[in-house]
Amino acid sequence: MPTPTLDERLLEAATGTLELFGVYLGTRLGLYRSLAERGRLTAPELAEAAGIHPRYAQEWLEQQAVAGFVAVDDPSRPADARRYRLPADHVGVFVDPEHPAHLAPFADAVVGVGKVLDEVVEAYRTGGGVPYSHYGPEFRRGQGGMNRPAFASDLTGSWLPAAGVTERLSRPGARIADVGCGHGWSTIAMARAYPQAEVIGYDLDEASVAEARAHAEAAGVGARFVQADAQAVAADGPFDLVVVLEALHDMARPVEGLAAWRKALADGGSVIVVDEKVAATFTAPGDAIERLMYGWSIAHCLPASLAEQPSAGLGTVLREDDVRRLAAQAGFASTRVAEVDAGFFRVYRLEG
Repeated sequence: MPTPTLDERLLEAATGTLELFGVYLGTRLGLYRSLAERGRLTAPELAEAAGIHPRYAQEWLEQQAVAGFVAVDDPSRPADARRYRLPADHVGVFVDPEHPAHLAPFADAVVGVGKVLDEVVEAYRTGGGVPYSHYGPEFRRGQGGMNRPAFASDLTGSWLPAAGVTERLSRPGARIADVGCGHGWSTIAMARAYPQAEVIGYDLDEASVAEARAHAEAAGVGARFVQADAQAVAADGPFDLVVVLEALHDMARPVEGLAAWRKALADGGSVIVVDEKVAATFTAPGDAIERLMYGWSIAHCLPASLAEQPSAGLGTVLREDDVRRLAAQAGFASTRVAEVDAGFFRVYRLEG
């Protein structure tokens, strides 16, 4: 297949962005869920099931069918009589929040970024930043939802075992700190996996902490959540394990944070950092992961981290050598990469 020209790539990017807006509408309005639960529906039936106007239901269904996201039984039938369905292998992507392929939350995150792009423009001019809270509930939902499948299963099922830290977590009285917990899905997963441990989630964002508490209550787990910065963990120690999941690159003062988590450790305890699985060095053009991570960085991660000063201004693309350098500066004696397939992520164990 020939490599697309630049104009073809931009056209495809525009199409993809608009299709993400369609996904946003489908998730926020419950349209995918209605199709998954009720089966084949006409536009009027979907409108009634989801509580939307029939004309919008028709246009959304036609767009989704053209995109290949939903299937239509007979395109030649009159618009009001066509029946649409959500293919079984698309349910996980659009409806099941813990399915490995559940990437619909990307749409929420993109909408959240779009709402503050003018602020990002101004930050570029001034060298300032855009506070995380300005990205709003859409971005929080998107970020939490994108990570939820991996945090709900892989974190305790493969990442922590591969890092060699699980034995002591099953002991009565074990203590775990989840730094930058966001919506709390990782905290909840660890509380379920290690019921004899005390698991505390920390996040600086007030809205995220409130949402995490609600999620934990709905899940029926005893995880606790604290609104505090990364360095506050040291005062609550000692901890057998401190986990920092896709959050180190967002922190304005990562070395200070790492030093605080090291101080918070019990004897023999570890810090687990999970961050982006980017290339070892900068090369251009980059692969799909590099493109994705730099995309998040220019529009969200770097502006959000620069909103707090002084700031290291790391950005999303935190390479393995960067993690090792930051850990060494914070006083850790060793940084080991766990041998585990963590998808978009790389799992580090910091000790000493």
